[in-house]
Amino acid sequence: MKVLFNSEILEKSEVTIDMEDRGYQFGDGVYEVVNVYNGIAFTLVEHVDRLYRSAEEIRLNIPIEREEVKQLIVRLINENSVKNGSIYLQITRGVAPRKHQYDSKIKPLLIAYPLPFSDVSDVQQQGVKAITAEDLRWLRCDIKSLNLLYNIMIKQEAHEQGAYEAILLRDGQVTEGSSSNIFIVKDDTIYTHPANNYILNGITRIKLLQLFHQKEWKIKEQPVSKQFLLNADEVFLTSTTNEVVPITMIDEVKINDGKPGSFTRKIQQAFTELVKEEIRG
Repeated sequence: MKVLFNSEILEKSEVTIDMEDRGYQFGDGVYEVVNVYNGIAFTLVEHVDRLYRSAEEIRLNIPIEREEVKQLIVRLINENSVKNGSIYLQITRGVAPRKHQYDSKIKPLLIAYPLPFSDVSDVQQQGVKAITAEDLRWLRCDIKSLNLLYNIMIKQEAHEQGAYEAILLRDGQVTEGSSSNIFIVKDDTIYTHPANNYILNGITRIKLLQLFHQKEWKIKEQPVSKQFLLNADEVFLTSTTNEVVPITMIDEVKINDGKPGSFTRKIQQAFTELVKEEIRG
């Protein structure tokens, strides 16, 4: 496997990370995951833009221009002969003696490498179970930071309960999943939490909202209660690697009689067509 290490593409065996890298010690950095379809990085521009936006929010200056990063990602895909899969991309503040404050002269470290294709067709077709949990994360969830400890804790809890995802509630209102955005369908209207500091504005979420507006489907970006969630006609989650997945049970309550709904199926098909259109260029 070849990996991107700053502006070089090297063999994985050639790359070492210093134990005093602030990403390792503090989670001081940001990241992205970009899906690859038929050798093409889907929504690469949007992912790189969000990487820079997250970095700017934590005052981390990426020393490589955006266009060069995009070119390097394309080269990384080609040199690894990635047909279908994804690219993990992260930048940390860099190496420094361990202390909370940092010197602005630290050199950031950018890495990227391919992840294998994850076949989610079964869950997309059958739907998944979810649990609900209190959203105890920090108040800047809009930054795609490396600090994912609570996400990991609650994702593991969901896994141990036989669930695929945990739907988070802040002050009784649905925010998002532990690693996904959540959409609720009720009376032919699609609801999702607004893109503020309480959620990560997912790239798949953004593309779907654009699609909904194009098709003139009813969409409301507003928080909804747990009771509203449990009484939904349909619920689905979205993310880069999952695309669109129906949620058919939440806290042992069946949604749409425990079956993927027709509206979610329509959205899945529309998103598939969108991907095909964009990777055709």
